[in-house]
Amino acid sequence: MAVTIKDVAKLANVAPSTVSRVIADSPRISEATKRKVNEAMGKLGYHPNLNARSLASQSTQTIGLVMPSSGDVVFQNPFFPTVLQGISEGAHEKKYALHMTTGKSEKETLEAVVEMVQGKRVDGMILLKSKVEDKIISYLLKRNFPFVLIGKPYKNVEEITHVDNDNFRAMQEATEHLIMQGHHQIAFIGGCLELVVTVERLLGYERALRNAGIELKNEYIIHEEFLREGGQEAVKELMSLENPPTALVVVDDFMALGVLNTLDELGISVPEDISIVSFNNVLLSEMVKPPLTSVDINIFDLGYQASKNLIQKIENSDEPIKRIIIPHKLIERSSCCHLKNK
Repeated sequence: MAVTIKDVAKLANVAPSTVSRVIADSPRISEATKRKVNEAMGKLGYHPNLNARSLASQSTQTIGLVMPSSGDVVFQNPFFPTVLQGISEGAHEKKYALHMTTGKSEKETLEAVVEMVQGKRVDGMILLKSKVEDKIISYLLKRNFPFVLIGKPYKNVEEITHVDNDNFRAMQEATEHLIMQGHHQIAFIGGCLELVVTVERLLGYERALRNAGIELKNEYIIHEEFLREGGQEAVKELMSLENPPTALVVVDDFMALGVLNTLDELGISVPEDISIVSFNNVLLSEMVKPPLTSVDINIFDLGYQASKNLIQKIENSDEPIKRIIIPHKLIERSSCCHLKNK
């Protein structure tokens, strides 16, 4: 015979309604009572029927995750497993499940989002990208559907709760780090210009050069995919210039891996011949040779804060719009050195 709430209530010596409130994590129930009820559920092997709860409350207890359209980027770049870990932990704390969606194209991804919203499959969504022209954001705003963006919106900033780094300042600081080491020929290897994060970091790079009175060279600015191959293509182009750079700022560690591989093939030593500062500070940044100086953007916390704040919006429609800035820190390793006089 199946164990019921009444059985749990009897063993814990509380009312069945108290058991229900404990399952719902009601703040009105004391920690001591919650502990007693949870111990009774454990002894009896009772598991709440979350589906039944969801039907009763018109809630799915599920968060939708909107991934970038390119499967290669999602499954190759270490940024995504780390940010998903943070999202998952925030959701698990409030007993929310995750439903992930992506598509082979922007159109397919938008169609999947529409199906999730209109089919009432999720209570809210987390977007893991921010584009200059973003049809998904426009759709969700129009529907007044709860969502949180990881990244900075290109427009409607005051209407969208978003979790981000100060990417402008972070890139300015990374570029200034190289300038202080005597580098004036600094190239920028960035991702797609349709992404707001690329635009913000490019502006930070340009500001650092301007503040130092260094000429901005268009041939020193390359945009590729956030992949190892993207870094490989970019550095080949840069090192073939008549006056190649003495230093690089790379917007992603995975791209920087491709940069290091190609420089090694070309017989160019890091940091003796060229210095590199990268972004994200994923595990591979300290495992490669030489270990990368990298800007730690606290990827896990980006995901955790996104799910935490989305659930607050889902459970309280009056929750205010927030801009949550996650701190960054430059981690110095062996990929940079002072420019030697030539």
